[in-house]
Amino acid sequence: MVKLTRIYTRGGDKGMTSLGRGERVAKHDPRVEAYGTVDEANATIGIARLHTSGPADEMLGRIQNDLFDLGADLCTREDGAKREGALRVTATHVERLEGEIDRLNAELTELTSFVLPGGTAAAAHLHLARTVVRRAERLITELAEKEPVNEACIQYVNR
Repeated sequence: MVKLTRIYTRGGDKGMTSLGRGERVAKHDPRVEAYGTVDEANATIGIARLHTSGPADEMLGRIQNDLFDLGADLCTREDGAKREGALRVTATHVERLEGEIDRLNAELTELTSFVLPGGTAAAAHLHLARTVVRRAERLITELAEKEPVNEACIQYVNR
């Protein structure tokens, strides 16, 4: 459990930040961009949850926790000396998400066109979350072209 005693550290005052194991990088580093966008997606899901309840809300809560894991995975280099013991997204995360998707799809009528964003407040916010996740996916795959990234991270955001 992370314990935060204050919400600022002054460590980023010169445009640098720390990755999960303490390595300092620029705040605009592609890795920081990727996990920052995952964090943004998590926040948009949080807004959507203001308009959900029951099983849907519980599922979104699980996804939010997964996105915290995804961000933690991305902020610890895959090939770093201190990678052991780091929180990683696994095939289990991907399989659970696929199961959630399959259960929801089983309840839907067959789609014959794209769905326009909107409908309800929850749906509109989830459409926004979907677009933020797609941006995160683009950033993660771009990062993966430059340095190793856990494949399960890419699989998870691709779902």
